[in-house]
Amino acid sequence: MRILIADDHDLLRDTLLLYLEKEGGIETVAVADLADAEKQLTEGPFDLVLLDYSMPGMNGLEGLERVMAMEGAHRVAIISGTATREVAEETLARGAAGFLPKTLPARSLINAVRFMAMGEQYAPLDFLRAEEAGDKHPLTEKLSQREIEVLEGLTQGKSNKEIARDLDIREPTVKLHMKTLYRKIGASNRTQAAMIARDQGLF
Repeated sequence: MRILIADDHDLLRDTLLLYLEKEGGIETVAVADLADAEKQLTEGPFDLVLLDYSMPGMNGLEGLERVMAMEGAHRVAIISGTATREVAEETLARGAAGFLPKTLPARSLINAVRFMAMGEQYAPLDFLRAEEAGDKHPLTEKLSQREIEVLEGLTQGKSNKEIARDLDIREPTVKLHMKTLYRKIGASNRTQAAMIARDQGLF
């Protein structure tokens, strides 16, 4: 079984690789952005492709559509730590192999990967039901999806330019989102915003 993992978070990518390769019978390839994922897919088939929702080049679910449209009929799933229930539902509605929240325990994640690689669609029922029941993080209640993505970039110490590149938006747009999210969460600068997000366990 060959799995392609595309995620720009080094720690998460390395952890996934470690867990999957421990299983035996799974060959994994890891890249950090959509462009490298597309390049790998032109060089050989994979049983499953895992795409991080907010990595460079994705532009929301456009990256999913692009990879699914490539030659080879790849099975593609989205993995995310910030996407909402609406994004998860849209991912599944577009025919993806599944949606994986980064909060999944390691064993559940491995089982989901095997399930999807065998041709099934994985829907995280606990994740979908929890959000339906209103069990959202208090900060996500206040912020738009884009503001959450910008805030995630801040917590990773990224510059405005890096965040703009990752999200395929312009720097002035990043600054606008930052100004709005500061007001919503009661922060006066980027450092304080990142501290609030970390202290409240959003990322």
